[in-house]
Amino acid sequence: MSNNESDESPSISVAPLGDIRDVTVHPLVLLSAADHYHRVARGTRKRVVGVLLGSVNRGSVDATNSFAVPFEEDNKNPAVFYLDHNYLENMLGMFRKVNAKERIVGFYSTGPQIRPNDLRIHSMLTRFLPKGTYTPLIFCIIDVRPNRKSIPTTAYKMVQQVEENSKSSVSSSGQTQVQQSFAHVPSMIGAMEAEEVGVEHLLRDINDPTISTISSLIQGKMAALASLTDKLSEMKEYLELIVDGKVKPNQDIIANMQSILNLLPNLNIDELVRALLVKTNDMHMVVYLSSLIRSVIALHDLVNNKIRYNEQMDKNLELVSGKEDKKSQEETDAKRAKNSENVDTANIQGTTEKKKEGNK
Repeated sequence: MSNNESDESPSISVAPLGDIRDVTVHPLVLLSAADHYHRVARGTRKRVVGVLLGSVNRGSVDATNSFAVPFEEDNKNPAVFYLDHNYLENMLGMFRKVNAKERIVGFYSTGPQIRPNDLRIHSMLTRFLPKGTYTPLIFCIIDVRPNRKSIPTTAYKMVQQVEENSKSSVSSSGQTQVQQSFAHVPSMIGAMEAEEVGVEHLLRDINDPTISTISSLIQGKMAALASLTDKLSEMKEYLELIVDGKVKPNQDIIANMQSILNLLPNLNIDELVRALLVKTNDMHMVVYLSSLIRSVIALHDLVNNKIRYNEQMDKNLELVSGKEDKKSQEETDAKRAKNSENVDTANIQGTTEKKKEGNK
């Protein structure tokens, strides 16, 4: 589906030369976009814009790198915005020196929705494409909100729409006017082996995937069910719009919905119900036994800790008593030495006095 669809007359989507089939966004792009947003627009309603770099192979766009671009827009007047062309041109030149294979493949925005200025930004960035490039630029919305359950990327491509049987589509010279709009493109998150290793190192301190608890498993199931509910609600709204005649039916989307529904199992079969019950009972038994084992191990560790604590306390008491005995012995020795010194002093004084009397 594309934006700005006309409700009054049908339109024909003309695919540009070098059509785009899908878009793959790498982790480095996501990290750069999140860092750009937190540095510039965190806590505000502003959005940030950057350039996507990568390669194109047979209609598949690979966005492997990106960089931020100074961007400002007026919230009151959407037609007023600022994009630093000189900075963009200098950064492209520097990135071309580092990796000549990477070229500009599109631009990203933190959205989270399409803005009126995005079409103008797309047309401005088109002049930075290398000569002989037939694949148009893509537009990717990277949602940096932490409460998003699905993948944070939504990709779009530029399409041209020719309005039929419309008076406004024909200019005064009799030529048909072509309108430009964005059409959705399938997007995915992909990474090379080196990127996977780097992401694992970054997430090691945040979340260890090798350690799973019941709470984390339940939270993952709840997140998956919430995402499924959102997708089903979106499909329901789309079908209701088609029934009301507000949106033209897209056969590809309807075929995908039919394929999804065909994959659902038939829950009215007794064998399937029995298998689900057996599987559920087995899982509950495993959870029960795991809880018992965990409790026994915890009690065992508690007893061992208590024994080690008592042993350590006994050692500390022995050390304290030994230090006290040593201290008392030292005090006794000091008193004895002092008494002997006093006796010696008294004897010397008595001898001196006797000598004085004898001399007299």
